[in-house]
Amino acid sequence: MVRRAHASAEDGEAAHVDSSVVKLRLPGRRTTAETTPDPSADLTDQLVKSSGKGRPTPKRSEAQGRRPGPPPPPPTTRKEAYRRMRQSQATNRGTARAAAARGDENYLPARDRGPVRRLTRQIVDSRRNVGSLFLVIAALAVVSFFVRNAFVQTYTSLLLMVFFLFFIVDSVFLSRRIKKAIAEQLPKESPKGAVWYGVSRSTMIRRWRFPKPEVSDS
Repeated sequence: MVRRAHASAEDGEAAHVDSSVVKLRLPGRRTTAETTPDPSADLTDQLVKSSGKGRPTPKRSEAQGRRPGPPPPPPTTRKEAYRRMRQSQATNRGTARAAAARGDENYLPARDRGPVRRLTRQIVDSRRNVGSLFLVIAALAVVSFFVRNAFVQTYTSLLLMVFFLFFIVDSVFLSRRIKKAIAEQLPKESPKGAVWYGVSRSTMIRRWRFPKPEVSDS
């Protein structure tokens, strides 16, 4: 009996397996080494890695800020529907005008569309035009009309004559430059109406021109 017990004890020691060496790893579970955080590493990085997203979870306020809000309820009265329609039209009108001011062909009026008109605008905006003083001279002429002074009216009339003389000469040079540029750069396009378009644009003050100038004046 003593020998059998001793043999059984020896067999039990031989059959004993160290649990620290052999570990049973079940599928879908992580080992202790994988789940135990490293005290020397940053806690934030460990949380990001353990979450499996590769990035920190956004705050609730940030996530809600990116979500589109719920659609507004339908109008209950005709007055409210009309008010919403006017607001929508005003918003769309402002967006379309801003795009047209930038020179977007999709929003420009028919008279401003096309490569010929764009080239004409660039030619006019790249030079100093005598016609840009037209509004100033016209304002002086209107003021002199109400001033009952022969001296002022005489010199204003003389100023108008000199201005129109320089304006005609400058318009001739401008028209030649427009025609030459269209013939060289856009030989397949028709220059019809481009000269009058350029001359009329030259009579506007630069900051008031529409569409806005795309080039700087020399």
